[in-house]
Amino acid sequence: MKAKTLLPLFVMAAASCNIPSAEKSVENEPQVDYYAVNEADQWSGGVRMIPIETAHGTFHVWTKRVGNNPTKKVLLLHGGPGANHQYFEAADSYFPGESIEYYYYDQLGAGNSENPQYEDLWSIDHYVEEVEQVRVALGLNAENFILLGHSWGGILAIEYALKYQANLKGLIISNMVPSAPEYNQYANTILAAQMDPDILAQLRAFEAAGEYTHETYLKLITENYYPAHVLRRPLDAWPEPVNRSFASLNYPMYLHMQGPSEFGIVGNATLKDWDRKSDLSKITVPTLSIGAQYDTMDPAQMEWMASEVQNGRYLYCAEGSHMAMYDDQKTYFEGVVAFIQGL
Repeated sequence: MKAKTLLPLFVMAAASCNIPSAEKSVENEPQVDYYAVNEADQWSGGVRMIPIETAHGTFHVWTKRVGNNPTKKVLLLHGGPGANHQYFEAADSYFPGESIEYYYYDQLGAGNSENPQYEDLWSIDHYVEEVEQVRVALGLNAENFILLGHSWGGILAIEYALKYQANLKGLIISNMVPSAPEYNQYANTILAAQMDPDILAQLRAFEAAGEYTHETYLKLITENYYPAHVLRRPLDAWPEPVNRSFASLNYPMYLHMQGPSEFGIVGNATLKDWDRKSDLSKITVPTLSIGAQYDTMDPAQMEWMASEVQNGRYLYCAEGSHMAMYDDQKTYFEGVVAFIQGL
């Protein structure tokens, strides 16, 4: 079926998706105390350390609940791999006012969670089962569980849905295409061609030598590629939560799964061959795909993905890049809210 597109303006977004406006939806719901305490996490202000069973024993991951709504509970899957929940803090400006309960969550090896040194845990299979264990511990179910995955978190959200979508009320895939090879092709052809030819020549020289982690190579990417396609602001004007999150990146994990940078997945990174294009039609849960004009990945692919799932919608961030929750923030969050309130 053809995906419906969430347009930039909030009211138009709701109308184009046959989604009622957030205000109307909230008015028709039973009133709940959004700031009611939960005895399970009252002592720690919403924080819970959840035990995760693995082949190497039990480890703990960090989660934090914000708000209270029995029918709308959003679990946020951060990117990286190896970043953390902190860059999602822009949600604090939007979700509470819409009475949406949401959970910050640092995946194993990231942020406030434990960091066991086992590379075999840095895998899609592990993290899918980890998300399921987190879901069970938090008491989320098909009546309320909305999964929002950004970047690598979008890969994880797709994989979780393909195995456990019976547990989901809604799925949001943010700034992620369904194919890593096509992500690489877009970066190396379309976006590379937009770079300063001298800069690109220097990058290609390092790549030809296999020096993907060379300090100069990474500096050139950070200064020239990131402000154009990761977050469209000068580096010295990036939001504090983003800087804080990226500063504590688990780089060994990132290097192992993604590679040295956001300029495609290169080297022997384990995600380089990931592709779920042929499986998207198996996803039946209501799904929102979010794409951005200046993203590191092709927004047309993200729109196509919304047409391949059985109940898809597409949100286009015309001013956004990979971190569209910041550089096209109003479009991003009003579209996300419209989707959630319309479930």
